[in-house]
Amino acid sequence: MKITADFTQTLEKIKPIHGVGQPPFEGTDFSMVRHLKAAAVPYSRLHDVGGAFGGNLFVDIPNIFRDFSADETDPASYDFAFTDLLMAALVSNGVEPFFRLGVTIENHRSVRAYRIDPPTDYGKWARICEHIVRHYTCGWANGFFYTVNYWEIWNEPDNYETPEENQMWTGSALDYYRLYEVASKHLKACFPHLKIGGYASCGFYAITGADNVRGASSPRTEYFIDFFDGFMDYVAKNNCPLDFFSWHSYAEIQDNVRWAAYVRDRLDSAGFASAEHTLNEWNCHPELKGTFRHGALTAGMLLALQKTSLDSTMFYDAGYGLSIYRSLFEPVTQKLYPAYYSIFAFGKLYTLGTRAKTSPDASGVYSLAAVNGEGKAALVIANTNDSPVELELELIGADAPEKVTQVSEGCLWQEAALPKVLEANSFICLEAQMKN
Repeated sequence: MKITADFTQTLEKIKPIHGVGQPPFEGTDFSMVRHLKAAAVPYSRLHDVGGAFGGNLFVDIPNIFRDFSADETDPASYDFAFTDLLMAALVSNGVEPFFRLGVTIENHRSVRAYRIDPPTDYGKWARICEHIVRHYTCGWANGFFYTVNYWEIWNEPDNYETPEENQMWTGSALDYYRLYEVASKHLKACFPHLKIGGYASCGFYAITGADNVRGASSPRTEYFIDFFDGFMDYVAKNNCPLDFFSWHSYAEIQDNVRWAAYVRDRLDSAGFASAEHTLNEWNCHPELKGTFRHGALTAGMLLALQKTSLDSTMFYDAGYGLSIYRSLFEPVTQKLYPAYYSIFAFGKLYTLGTRAKTSPDASGVYSLAAVNGEGKAALVIANTNDSPVELELELIGADAPEKVTQVSEGCLWQEAALPKVLEANSFICLEAQMKN
């Protein structure tokens, strides 16, 4: 396969496609957040942080504002202690928090729901959120002046299993739409410069085919679409702020490419052409974590999604510990998995800043190139196939390097000779100098 990278033809800015959810930490040990800094990770979404119920310590509204009957204007009503530590660790490592205002998923809701009921007073809940924003961005309550641009209202209120077992929201769809209206209007009035949005949709699995029509699906995935349609109609009719729309997916690369186009079209047609959209929870085959194939699929996804209408994405997740989704670090040895190096390689492109033209992706092979204004260039190529691919490389405007970096058998990021064959389930990073 011939891959051409023309570094003399520049395109759009490399987008923050390699954000993550759940930063890596254990207790109050945040030392592993350094790996996000090394990979130039731009955002870490704060959802499901700290374990079940946010560990009763981190981020979730009931962890920060523990008594809903308390005075929301009184700093003494808030417990910021542990979330302050987490926010400081991210900011000191150059990672901007993407703050989810809400609660952690309750996977055992069938036994009992604790925190996923609609707030008893939507206005008060919005004012509590306001003071959390003030603490982290305006210095309120002995707080901070951090850059935290994105504030997401709840998570997956459409997470339907059966009518009695939604694991994120016990209310109706309309209950959520009303909460979003009250909270978004209040927060936007208080902070017009910040980005307010939601709602972390469970996804668009029911949309299939070139015409973006509903295909063979389940009642659950159909409900995701019904909820989305109802939300878009409601926010448009009621003039709700929607600076960004967030959605989730655990599907294949080409599915996410298709659904990104669907979401962008739906936002535009509903009158929200200026709204960003973010795939802020994704992981392609997390059951393969730790394998070369998972690393290649992660790299291929990153490279492909840069070329869509998405404004950002966040891999789920970068947490450290035992979970099928925690796919960047081995939970005992802290060894870096291949998927981490996929994010690290994309970080090289992101740091350079500007996308350069490459030949079209084809046959499970993806490529992305970038340049900066100081004569540096890079190219990342991923082969997501189960068989090797012969590699013919043409670099225009840059000298071909003799070496590349890639994941070794010991899961180390090491130099190797520029290959003539791209191995199955692999990815490589080439760094080059522009010609004078």
